Amino acid sequence: MARSPSEEHKEAPAQPDRTHRSSQPQPRTRTDTARSKIRSAAILLPPAGRGLKMAARGPPGAAMAMAAPEPQPQPGRCAYFVLRKKRFCRMIPAPGRRFCGEHGHEEEQNDRKRIPCPLDPKHTVYEDQLQKHLKKCNSREKPKPVYFVQDINAGLKDVAEIPEKQVPLSSLSIEELQNLITRLKKASNGLELHLEEQILSHQALQEALSDPKNGESAFKHLKQQASILGNMERLHLLGPGRCFVEFGAGRGKLSHWVDIALEKVESVQFLLVERATTRFKVDGKHKRRDSIFERLQVDIQHLCLNKVPILEKKKLPVVGIGKHLCGAATDLALRCLVESYTTCCDGKDEEPAPKRCRAAQTEVAPHKSAGNESTTEDHKPVAGIVIALCCHHKCDWTHYVGREFFKSVGLGPVEFHYFQRMSSWATCGMQETTGKASTSEDQTNDTEEHEHTLSRTASGSDTLQGILSVEERKELGCLCKRLIDHGRIEYLQQQGYKAALQYYTESAVSLENVLLTAVPKPSVIPEPTK
Repeated sequence: MARSPSEEHKEAPAQPDRTHRSSQPQPRTRTDTARSKIRSAAILLPPAGRGLKMAARGPPGAAMAMAAPEPQPQPGRCAYFVLRKKRFCRMIPAPGRRFCGEHGHEEEQNDRKRIPCPLDPKHTVYEDQLQKHLKKCNSREKPKPVYFVQDINAGLKDVAEIPEKQVPLSSLSIEELQNLITRLKKASNGLELHLEEQILSHQALQEALSDPKNGESAFKHLKQQASILGNMERLHLLGPGRCFVEFGAGRGKLSHWVDIALEKVESVQFLLVERATTRFKVDGKHKRRDSIFERLQVDIQHLCLNKVPILEKKKLPVVGIGKHLCGAATDLALRCLVESYTTCCDGKDEEPAPKRCRAAQTEVAPHKSAGNESTTEDHKPVAGIVIALCCHHKCDWTHYVGREFFKSVGLGPVEFHYFQRMSSWATCGMQETTGKASTSEDQTNDTEEHEHTLSRTASGSDTLQGILSVEERKELGCLCKRLIDHGRIEYLQQQGYKAALQYYTESAVSLENVLLTAVPKPSVIPEPTK
């Protein structure tokens, strides 16, 4: 039976709601296909020719889509097509430009050429902006400060004393290595190898030492800083009217605690010497009116303390301090203090040291004994030196202050080169199973410390397999350290200082636990003749 058109219309299935996805795939119309091809054909449709290039790199058939009408940006808007959003950028470009500031490089990148920066080829610059870039490039040579004097503390550089080619320790034969060890032991005869322990503390750090919030690594650093301050107090160096120069300052933690220890003392200045820029500095924590913190970003090799404005003006006695001053930096600091600064000050009329207030006299007086020799030495340019030694394997014969001592015991630059490499055995142990020297525990988590990393080739561990035990190598490494340090002691003694070495902390706290101290020798007043 035939049905009427109205009945067929009533029984026809309902069309799916367009707001919901149909379970059946819908065929794509020609309009949808063309529109999709246009969108994927190019990121930048204008200018002319740009779309053709992009279409050539697009999917097959993209070039055919160019025949269809291309979408155009809105008038007065950026002409950059944002592929992720499938629309043109809506930013407003500058007058006369087709692209906004964010996408302006797209318009000119084919016409402009980038070249390596002549100051630092690690980065590039547009060729037409080279002159402008050179004026503000971070790699440009900055003007030298007034206290910069080229190689003033480098020492005498005798080219004839330096061997042309230094053979690595691992290249030595067993006989040559045994001969070196024999010469090391012979040169060490008569030296004071057993150092006195001066493991002290200071009340300025007692609160921090008892704070449970400090971790193990921080606690070890606090113990070292407390002992250094304790030794400074023992030598009566924590007084008013002085300038404390921290070499290799890093974040400036040691000066921070010295300032806290001298909270009630007047006329105190701090100079923090560090050649590299340092993050998380503690200088900003010191806002006291009486203490002045100044950071000198210069290599110790080129530092002339006498030309630092604050010292040139006030002529304050200097106390040189340092915590783990690495290798040759110790020799440079010693020469900076007792040669360049002392020599310059001795040639000028110095102002008398500032008078101490009654409060300062009351605080300092109980620590002084009647037989103290350094109490009359406040007028000296350098009142004292307290440096925790570190990294003897990074010493340099050119800068080493104990060269005369080495020559006096029949040694020279060749032996010094090998002994400085062998000194690493004292702290790294050179276990047979490790390829690198291990670091002391307190040096693994703090950027102020120095890593003791030496390859097996540099330390000669392959040559030593089966010849020396780990304990024997550790003992020889300590012997090399003491020999190098003794040259520094003799140098200071010849310069008129009473110098000494001592253990300032336990080896469990730091393997680099030797402190170098020096104070001026007391002036000998001759008795009047009868």
